[in-house]
Amino acid sequence: MRRLALFSVVLTTSLALMGPAVGAPAFPDQIPVPDGFFPEGIAVGHGHDFYVGSLLDGALYKGHLGTGDGAVLAPGAEGRVVAGLSFDRRSGLVWGVGFDQGAGAILAFDGATGTLVHAIAVPDAAFLNDVVAARDALYVTDSLAGVLWVVSLTNRGAPVGPATALPLSGDFEFVTEGELPVNLNGIDVAPHGKTLIAVHTTLGVLYRIDPTTGVASEIDLGGATVPSGDGIVVHGRTVYVVQNFLNQVAVVQLDPGLETGALVDTITSDLFRVPATAARFGNGLYLINARFDEAFPPFLGGDPGAGLSYDVVRVQRR
Repeated sequence: MRRLALFSVVLTTSLALMGPAVGAPAFPDQIPVPDGFFPEGIAVGHGHDFYVGSLLDGALYKGHLGTGDGAVLAPGAEGRVVAGLSFDRRSGLVWGVGFDQGAGAILAFDGATGTLVHAIAVPDAAFLNDVVAARDALYVTDSLAGVLWVVSLTNRGAPVGPATALPLSGDFEFVTEGELPVNLNGIDVAPHGKTLIAVHTTLGVLYRIDPTTGVASEIDLGGATVPSGDGIVVHGRTVYVVQNFLNQVAVVQLDPGLETGALVDTITSDLFRVPATAARFGNGLYLINARFDEAFPPFLGGDPGAGLSYDVVRVQRR
């Protein structure tokens, strides 16, 4: 009898680890967000939750990856813009970066209620674009400046003090020419948690960055580049680079020292409509279609394209 009970427990556990049973509903490949929402950042939270921020008014949308259902969790506010997002599992906070009342801002929303818990002003920022919540700090890219902005975090993910500028040096090249010279954009943390990886949109290069010194070292891709790099996702030693206007994701495999890498694959989809950023869940990547070919941020002098449809697209990781 005991053997039968033990076998039952082992079998049940094994089936649970294997995932959904054969014939179970697959997660949708397309999840709509509200028309006219003008999304840019996406983050995956607890369970099957995901979040999308708005470039139009800084609203925060919360949805379910399994059912596709969702609703606006935090309403927008005039003069507010939310671009990149990052979810901190310790605190349950959704961190968003952008602008508030014309000045750079780092905002933290309660992932359950949508309440704005923290608002950290960054008046000297030029264009806060993406953020990653690491173990000991938030790291924020400023795409029109040669710095990262850093906010210290406690071991429970609570912010400590103001945002401080970390000047970038080493191989980092600050670009000022062109119609919109976007420098550092997407950012994530390497597997060991001691190094940052970021993409330079205009140059199409990846950097590994020392978070204590700001020294950036270009990752040698053997002559390959990742132009139009926007959001990135780091999983193990694989870097997924969302190439917005190219409607594709570059898959880069890094060496153990993060010094070199190889472009090993490119992910495409007929559902891509200028995706901006991505988040990982299970064996999938979830990308938010920003549709920058049809709409452009008003704070950059563009037309927000009122009424456009937007969605999240799921593709298989490789």
